Amino acid sequence: MIDRRIVSLVACALVGAGCTGSATGAASAVPAAATTALAAGDDVLSTSAGPLRIVPVHHGTLRLELDGAVVWIDPWSEGDLSGPKADYVLITDIHPDHFDASALSKVVKEGTVVVAPPVVADQVPGAVVLRNGESRDLGKLGVEAIPMYNLERGPAPGKLFHDKGRGNGYLLTVGDKRIYISGDTECTDEMKALRNVDVAFVSMNLPYTMPPSEAAVCIQAFRPKVMYPYHFRGSNLGELEAALASQPGIELRIRRWY
Repeated sequence: MIDRRIVSLVACALVGAGCTGSATGAASAVPAAATTALAAGDDVLSTSAGPLRIVPVHHGTLRLELDGAVVWIDPWSEGDLSGPKADYVLITDIHPDHFDASALSKVVKEGTVVVAPPVVADQVPGAVVLRNGESRDLGKLGVEAIPMYNLERGPAPGKLFHDKGRGNGYLLTVGDKRIYISGDTECTDEMKALRNVDVAFVSMNLPYTMPPSEAAVCIQAFRPKVMYPYHFRGSNLGELEAALASQPGIELRIRRWY
C-alpha cells in the first residue's frame, strides 16, 4: 500500500530542491495471422474474473480495468492521465518515461499499491518490491517480475542502456488469462521462454530496445495470442506486420500510442 509520504516525495521531485528524508494458465484461440487496424479506442479481454478493459495511453503507459480494480503501468506525464485512479501501479524501470514522480502522484489514491523494482521502490515509500523472478499475489491479480535488459545496445562501448536485474517486465495473471508487459528490453532468453501468454505488450524502438524485426523473433518464439506493439516511437511497424504475416494464431493489434 502506498505510503502517505509519497506526497512529500512527489513535491520534492517537482520543486527539485529543499527536501530531506525518505519519502502457468490457459489461453483462448484468436483468428490466425490477423492484424487489427490502427485505432484510438480500447479493447476488452474476456477472463474468468470478468471482462478486462485494455486502454493504451501513450508510449509505455497503459491502463487495465477489471471489476472495479484499476491498474496503471508506467504512468508518464506526456500521456493523458485523466482516467480512473489506480488500485495498483506497476513501474518497470528508473528512466523518466517509466518512473515519473509527478505522473505517479496524479494516478494514485489512498490505498494504492505500487509495485516496482528496488531501484524505483527506494524512491517510493511503501512500495512493494519485486526483483527479477519474484512474484506476488495482489488479490485481483498475480504479478511476476520478468527480467528486462539490453544484450548489446548501450550509450557507449561496454555499457548498456538497461542492465540485467535493474528493471522488471511483468507477467500478470488475471483469472484464467496471462498478460505480459515487456518493459524496455531486447529479445532475451527469458522472453523467448514465456508460454501460454494471452496478451503481450512488447517494446521496439532504437537505440534503447530493439527494432520491430528483432522483436518479431521473440514474438514468434513465445507466440502470444494477441500482440500489442508499444513503446515504438519512430519505428516502422510495417516490419513487424511483414514478419508476423505468416504466423497463424498471433493477432497483431496496432493502436494509437502517439
